[in-house]
Amino acid sequence: MKKLARKKTVKVGLPPGTPVFTGEIIDIDTKIQIIDYNGNESKFIDNVNLDFDFLNISKNWVRWIKITGLTNALVFEGLGKTFDLHPLVLEDILHPFQRPKFEDYDNYIFIVIKCISCEQDSKEIKSEQISLILGKNYMISIQERETNILNPLIERIKIPKGKLRSMGSDYLTYALIDVVVDNYFLILEDFGQSIEEIEDILIENPKPEVLQTVYQLKRSTIDLRKSIWPMREVINKLQREQSELISNDLQIYLRDIYDHIFRITDLLENYRDIIFGMLDIYLSSVSNKMNDIMKVLTIISTVFIPLSFLAGFYGMNFQHMPELSNPFAYPMLIILMMIIFGGMLWFFRRKSWI
Repeated sequence: MKKLARKKTVKVGLPPGTPVFTGEIIDIDTKIQIIDYNGNESKFIDNVNLDFDFLNISKNWVRWIKITGLTNALVFEGLGKTFDLHPLVLEDILHPFQRPKFEDYDNYIFIVIKCISCEQDSKEIKSEQISLILGKNYMISIQERETNILNPLIERIKIPKGKLRSMGSDYLTYALIDVVVDNYFLILEDFGQSIEEIEDILIENPKPEVLQTVYQLKRSTIDLRKSIWPMREVINKLQREQSELISNDLQIYLRDIYDHIFRITDLLENYRDIIFGMLDIYLSSVSNKMNDIMKVLTIISTVFIPLSFLAGFYGMNFQHMPELSNPFAYPMLIILMMIIFGGMLWFFRRKSWI
């Protein structure tokens, strides 16, 4: 709660559109990389500063301005002036807790998507905001930290005469979103495997520690749902938007990615139902285990009731008990107890009680 309170108080009292970074403070400098390409060649320029002429794009070339790190707000103020970005867009970029959304500003399109990753050791789901600005012949991507998810897209740009190299900036935007969405499948695949493992443990050995894992999966499902479900609205608006920045040839690709999002949300809902059912499985498993324990204890108690009666009966200190004078009384009593013990076990087995 302290962490959330700190982030909220950063913006208190400031006017709307003030470019102030409100995310997690991490030691990552803001870096700008320029990737220019056309059908014949590609150029990569690292560590670009604000003096670079971002708008000087050659004809039939596409420029990808890849920005990593949000801590330097002055960089985004400079970009806002260069590309004439609305102050609220800069505010949304520097506040990396936005809901995935789509906004059309005529000269450019602003898109917010969520990139999801999973920690290998703790299986914790982490969500990162990627802000996209689609303009004519250029696309700007802004993310809080460097990730390997976009590396396949960069490798595709290096391939000469590929599909990506022959298309415009709108296709580049689609390709980036498609890479992020495809990564959802990998995350959900690992997530589903974890659910199956927990299900087996719940049935075989339901421990309180497993219940904590189920609650953690439940929270992860909620986080995944917050990040993935709004993507359907974003892709749907991309399909329906009548903008000169989105070509008609892109519609078939947008329909394909919308189908992927629909399948992912459907799979996520199935996982959500399974996880909620895990709580019932845990309670049922604990109840069944307790019933088995009580059944064993009840059978033991029932078997020893007649044996205790005989032991207590012959433990009375009366002087005249004819059985006590018989030399075979003790062995006969032991044999009788064993017969009663075996007979009761046979009766329980015949009734399928044990």
